[in-house]
Amino acid sequence: MIDVKNITKSYGKTQAVRGISFSIKEGECYGLLGPNGAGKSTTINMLSMLFPPDAGQITIGGIAIAKSNTRIKNMLGIVPQEIALYDKFSAWENILFWGSIYGVKGKALEDKAEDLLKWVGLFDRRKEAVKDYSGGMKRRINIACALLHSPKVLLLDEPTVGVDPQSRNLIFELIQQLNKEGMTIIYTTHYMEEAEKLCNRIGIIDKGLIIAQGTLDELKTQSNVNDMILVDCNQAPDEKMLNDKLKTTVSVSENRISILSGDSKKDLTRVVTTCTDAGYEINRIDIQKGNLEGVFLKMTGKQLRD
Repeated sequence: MIDVKNITKSYGKTQAVRGISFSIKEGECYGLLGPNGAGKSTTINMLSMLFPPDAGQITIGGIAIAKSNTRIKNMLGIVPQEIALYDKFSAWENILFWGSIYGVKGKALEDKAEDLLKWVGLFDRRKEAVKDYSGGMKRRINIACALLHSPKVLLLDEPTVGVDPQSRNLIFELIQQLNKEGMTIIYTTHYMEEAEKLCNRIGIIDKGLIIAQGTLDELKTQSNVNDMILVDCNQAPDEKMLNDKLKTTVSVSENRISILSGDSKKDLTRVVTTCTDAGYEINRIDIQKGNLEGVFLKMTGKQLRD
């Protein structure tokens, strides 16, 4: 459904995307996972044709985006990172407006608007001004607006930023339902648990490059990640010293130490001894079995929140 080959994009002297490639099958949910500034939004903006790549090629539904913008636009539903709604309008008025932009009109638009508002759980509040909505409610209306023209592909750029846990879970359920019904989805996020929960395959993007991609199991195999030991201390530890002593990948964020381990049971005593000898008081220790956080740490040498 989507084929991206060696696309690049620069802003002045800053190269935001540096020759990335990936392919997405029809009906797949593909996650772009990376920190802020990694190139996720720039990639989404090129896919949604807000601006062209400096080099490389993007094909959607067998059509190169440089050749047939209108046909591709009709295939795409776009949920941008920034809320794209008019605050003074009601939810109903926003949906009717965006539906008209997509070319949906008359009774067909009203029927679709009603169905989508019920689907996102906001039909009873459709007449209220969007400015009175919570962040999570606005996000749900944004998703509804992107679906008015029944797109084949949905582009979601960090759709849960700034939302409450209840709305976040509801957004997860909506996305999972769309994917189950066969919609092709690209989902950008800097939350590990979202990528693990929602995506069939994941591309890890950092500094404008996709450094690894595959299913979670494939990424674990590629990175040779097993367990991760998490240690919370009473002070900020010395990352370089711990790397030198433990001879493995260690990352420090504030007072937390993350240590990749091939055998956590065997390594735990050594970790505790090293921390104690360095004068760190240990408040808590957790052991996580191989997961996406460990993969990211192994691939990039840092935690995602760094």
